[in-house]
Amino acid sequence: MGVETERKFLVDPQQWEKFEKPEGKPYRQGYLVNEKDKTVRIRTAGNQAFITIKGATKGFTRKEFEYEIPQEDALELLESFGLKGIEKTRYRVPLGGKVWEIDVFSGENEGLLVAEIELENENDTFEKPGFLLQEISDDARYYNSNLVLHPYKSWKN
Repeated sequence: MGVETERKFLVDPQQWEKFEKPEGKPYRQGYLVNEKDKTVRIRTAGNQAFITIKGATKGFTRKEFEYEIPQEDALELLESFGLKGIEKTRYRVPLGGKVWEIDVFSGENEGLLVAEIELENENDTFEKPGFLLQEISDDARYYNSNLVLHPYKSWKN
């Protein structure tokens, strides 16, 4: 069974700007199914593409199954089905034996920076980089599937 355990944090844009970044990879994704307890996502990541099925989140964990698919198929699915989607650049930052993934969103979610880390289990420990702000793991507004429906730019402060 595929399982994903991850924690998410907001990123301080000023601290991130100062950080020596690795090269980022452009991501584009849309959802074939986008329901509270399940999503089916199509994603392009650089020159690769994936279909991902995720279940409901319980704590910091959910079922996840991800399979690489031909990029041409992913692009056709995104275009043919008119999937509302998101675009972002992802940076992978190794720290303390783990990898942080920092997403810098564009388009309707521009201005949002989110860091996430995948863990072995919910009790796994990890080192926090200096650019993190508050944890948002349990705030569903920040799920990519929800950002498609309610983009960050539309939020009222």
